[in-house]
Amino acid sequence: MHAHDSIPEIALDWHRTGRGAVLATVVETWGSAPRAAGSQLAISGAGDLMGSVSGGCVEGAVVAEALAALADGQPRLLTFGVSDDQAFAVGLACGGTIRVLVDPVVADPGGQGLPESLLAGLVAARAARQPVALQVQPERWERRLGDARDPAVAARLRSDRSGSEEDGWFTGVHNPPLRMIVVGAVHIAQPLVQMARLTGYDPVLIDPRAAFGSAARFPGETILEDWPDEAMTALAPDTRSAVVTLTHDPKLDDPALLAALASPAFYIGCLGSSRTHAKRLDRLRAAGITEHQIARLHAPVGLDIGAKTPAEIAVSVLAQITQRLRQG
Repeated sequence: MHAHDSIPEIALDWHRTGRGAVLATVVETWGSAPRAAGSQLAISGAGDLMGSVSGGCVEGAVVAEALAALADGQPRLLTFGVSDDQAFAVGLACGGTIRVLVDPVVADPGGQGLPESLLAGLVAARAARQPVALQVQPERWERRLGDARDPAVAARLRSDRSGSEEDGWFTGVHNPPLRMIVVGAVHIAQPLVQMARLTGYDPVLIDPRAAFGSAARFPGETILEDWPDEAMTALAPDTRSAVVTLTHDPKLDDPALLAALASPAFYIGCLGSSRTHAKRLDRLRAAGITEHQIARLHAPVGLDIGAKTPAEIAVSVLAQITQRLRQG
């Protein structure tokens, strides 16, 4: 998991090592707020920071309140307004307002702060790739972990949107990290896995051809040399997974696509021209794939932006995956 996505884990570590920790969370926004509800910032007792709740314009004030919260063990709900005449100076297109919950991590569940045990439960669920929500009722400072058994929480997990319910509970969504499974350690895969990592995905490469998937070409990346259908079965793509096939070789791409279509992966894309894809569809239909399943395939892969180079094609693929993730 990337450091900027590991805010609860970092806060728990700071607390347990005696440095003190505060978890600041954006719970409400109006206008052009720079960070969405659910955005988090961890602050240690020494003033160390990880994450953000704005474009930098309110962090200083949040840190001051966080240190005060550590001293008295009391949570705070802060409201920040950014007027239009200040907006340009802080990098906002126009004015916005945010409400930030500043929650000190406390050992005693009887206190008003965020209990260590609850934070540890959140961290454990995240480690197990379980969709979970940290819920807070600021009027009474009640807290709980919610999951998909609660219809309201399930709806927020599906839409990946944190926010407040009508009854005053704030639901902070913690979905498992996004994954990108790339079949074919070809030239396009090199920029694609780098871009995927930058945008918050955990990329995995599958290519049984050892010469292609060498560590020299993909330093630090996870490379599986199993046959694609076996590798896909082991990876078990879920609703937070995107699958991209790039080999052009039916012996590799087709088994991967059959496995991907049997999964709930939110995106499946295939490299190749329209003519190549037409032949691919004939093979998939012969293998029993339905028209409904075929409609899930994005091919030729990527948004049509006139991409020519491997890096430009990678941009078009990542853009299409983002469009599918965010717009459905």
